[in-house]
Amino acid sequence: MNATVEKQTHEFQAEVTELLKLMVHSLYSNKEIFLRELISNASDACDKLRFKALSNDSLLGDDPNLKIRIDFNKRKKKLVITDNGIGMNAEQIVEHLGTIAKSGTKEFFRSLTGDQAKDSQMIGQFGVGFYSSFIVADKVTVISRAAGEPADQAVIWESEGQGGYTLQETTKDMRGTEITLHMNKEAVTEFLEEFRIRNVVKTYSDHISFPIEMKSGSGDNKGEWETVNKASALWTLQKKDISKEEYKEFYKHVAHDFEDPQDWIHNHVEGRQSYISLFYIPKRAPFDLMERDKRYGIKLYVKRVFIMDDAEHLMPTWLRFIRGLVDSDDLPLNISREILQGNKIIDTIRNASISRILSMLEKMAKKKHEEYAEFWKNFGHVLKEGPVEDFKNRDRILKLLRFSSTQEDNVVPTVTLDEYIGRMQEKQDKIYYIAAESFNAAKSSPALGVFREKGIEVLLLHERVDEWMMSHVSEFDGKSFQSAVSTDLDLGDLAGEEEKQDREKVEEENRELVERMKEILGDNINEVKVSGRLTNAPSCIVQGAYDMSMHMQKILKTAGHNMPSGKPTLEINVDHALVRQLNDEKDDERFADWTHLLFEQAVLAEGGELADPYAFVERLNKMLSEFSNVGGSRIILD
Repeated sequence: MNATVEKQTHEFQAEVTELLKLMVHSLYSNKEIFLRELISNASDACDKLRFKALSNDSLLGDDPNLKIRIDFNKRKKKLVITDNGIGMNAEQIVEHLGTIAKSGTKEFFRSLTGDQAKDSQMIGQFGVGFYSSFIVADKVTVISRAAGEPADQAVIWESEGQGGYTLQETTKDMRGTEITLHMNKEAVTEFLEEFRIRNVVKTYSDHISFPIEMKSGSGDNKGEWETVNKASALWTLQKKDISKEEYKEFYKHVAHDFEDPQDWIHNHVEGRQSYISLFYIPKRAPFDLMERDKRYGIKLYVKRVFIMDDAEHLMPTWLRFIRGLVDSDDLPLNISREILQGNKIIDTIRNASISRILSMLEKMAKKKHEEYAEFWKNFGHVLKEGPVEDFKNRDRILKLLRFSSTQEDNVVPTVTLDEYIGRMQEKQDKIYYIAAESFNAAKSSPALGVFREKGIEVLLLHERVDEWMMSHVSEFDGKSFQSAVSTDLDLGDLAGEEEKQDREKVEEENRELVERMKEILGDNINEVKVSGRLTNAPSCIVQGAYDMSMHMQKILKTAGHNMPSGKPTLEINVDHALVRQLNDEKDDERFADWTHLLFEQAVLAEGGELADPYAFVERLNKMLSEFSNVGGSRIILD
């Protein structure tokens, strides 16, 4: 091959330069992963060509046997990885090797801590791929020719990983990509040995379905090319023939993760439909897990032929953390994403896959409590999307959810709905909950007064997804859900007949106070009521059954949504000293100030925002000053 055009110099995208620096330092103790990553990329290139050749077999030309080759020369300090896959043209090589075209890149860099051990795992989740070459190489040379392109349309990419790279057109006889690593001093000693390379391939890439070939011997006295991996699709084997280590290494290939998976499930299905599924649960959440719009999913194969990455129709959004693959014998090889939607075969596989994953989680929750607690810490907030989006499996998903509660008083959610129901009081027929912006805000809500007094357990919901989920879930196991801050709170038989009659009497006795406060607050509220839920606090804000809480309104406003100005209800505790004093207050101005303060503090306690914070502070300062004595004199602000 001959270079035909002068070299062009380009700068790396800023994120690439930063990633290279991080990687060299953070992955220093795990250097051998570079070979796994490069082999994995070569395998992907062969997969893509095999798929494209289904509709255009001319792309294979006179070289139909897809393979990966590894060669090395210790004297010249070179390691060469070659594939005859899809290859790249100049534009593609810049896109793949000069930039990080990945959503969430900025979030990834913000998530790094400076701790090498932790950051190495984050980098593994992000996927370093080709850039791992610079862990062991002082310079990397890539020569690639895209399938279907003429020999003189090949391109040379070269870099020392120090901020830039060069591009140059060249000729290349065969399609595919050749990567030459000019190894650094330490890597020459460690990796340019036949046994060492074969051992790394056996450890990390034995499952690659394309043959990985090497020559035996060293220097100029090497023998013929021979296959050094099993070269069979691991998922096609029976479970009894696959070791735990092989499952783990295959996960690292399919998920591009450095860590072992937490768990996996492997099934061969035969009958009306024939397919294989292999699904993994990662050990930790990826940094971009909450990007619902990001393309997610699993790999789809048809008759062992790779079809596409991220086949989102095979896995629902609320299981987007699952990694793995499905290999179907019944789908056509020319299937597209558009055809996947609404396809009966896909729907059947999807439904069965969901059921199997739920079974795996149910087993983990029942028999491996510590493992499930770890799973919940990583993915529980995503699983909570399930009851909203999957009505068919709603009850199974609800059984898997974990909550904090007033019974446990623990920020770590451990309470199941079954456990809650098992502890319900004899006459209790509802599952009570409260949603707030934090655990402390939920457990300290003044609205919980009557529940604590009567010993009624309340679920404490403090994640952003919680209120959205509860707005779509009405009951579980025949018990309806009820918000502790709902205007139509009903304790049913838990409140005795005498208690109800006493409350009616109190409401009548305080009717004038309620009307007076309502007149002061005007359009700020829907109504003022004597509370049956407050015990220690003077006031609280409650919402209608179908109204959005102030906490949720604030979240949506922060996200840029225009929110209708719903009016809350103010409840007052007529047994509280402040409310009794307010009832006796004859000065109209002071009555108005106290009324506004009781309303505004209730709004703040529920995570809401004040329409006029300055007026609140001014009122508060005024009232404090009136009750302060400095040198024996009361200070009264004009």
